[in-house]
Amino acid sequence: MKHNLSIERRLGDWVRARTPGWLVEFTMFVLKQAWACLFGLLFIVMLIGTSLIWQPEWALQRYDALFVFAVTTQVLFLLLKLESWREAKVILIFHIVGTVMEVFKLHMGSWNYPEPGLVKLGGVPLFSGFMYACVGSYMARVIRIFDMRFAPYPPFWITVLLALAIYGNFFWHHFTYDIRLILFAATILIFWRTRVWFFVGRHPRWMPLPLAAFLSSFFLWLAENVGTFTGTWAYKGQATWQLVGFAKLGSWYLLLYVSFLLVTLVYRDALFRQPQYPGAKTTATGLADAV
Repeated sequence: MKHNLSIERRLGDWVRARTPGWLVEFTMFVLKQAWACLFGLLFIVMLIGTSLIWQPEWALQRYDALFVFAVTTQVLFLLLKLESWREAKVILIFHIVGTVMEVFKLHMGSWNYPEPGLVKLGGVPLFSGFMYACVGSYMARVIRIFDMRFAPYPPFWITVLLALAIYGNFFWHHFTYDIRLILFAATILIFWRTRVWFFVGRHPRWMPLPLAAFLSSFFLWLAENVGTFTGTWAYKGQATWQLVGFAKLGSWYLLLYVSFLLVTLVYRDALFRQPQYPGAKTTATGLADAV
């Protein structure tokens, strides 16, 4: 299935023609990141917009409207070829994994959804699964848009065990010891040599994978604050205008490794054991060819 590369290329050409040469690469990096997280950005806009205008007496509840919006957006992304069916598989996996954890955490009182809604599972509004799907959409799209490679990548079975331990800790720490400090150390130990290779222009750049995970978790923490500021959900003991605790940034950091494992189930061809960038780039892929 072909992606809608004409839109991406036209956007890239338009920006490149209007940006000073020394600023092109930085500008394209920012725009590619924004394009990759388009689903998430639209969802944040919807959270803010509905919190400002929605009235409790309206026939359609706000949570149900968010669910309809998320489903509609996903369908449009596929129809407009902004996402492939391959990427949609990743998003579906994220939706299921995220919803299961949401149901459990809600039952344990970690957070709550204060508004009414019809489309719920175990008390959890089903739009919440799409918030995790936004992460999956971003990760799948950013790999394609930046033509990413991950090298040297550790043995795959080790990453599976790490992801299972992280995901399991989100559940069992309610009943026994919280091993997140051990898990933080494990992420560094396992991935300290792994570089995220990517293209902004014609030459490969790289970033340590743990650093990429930390930066991504910071922006997810910011997005989570949008959710609490708009009253969409609330943590136990948290006031509406109170910042989400920085401990949640650590939770997102760990959850990103689970997310990364789920993405690599579909994108195994982006993983390489050799330490150098695996080969020269030979074909244009989306906005990666814009500079």
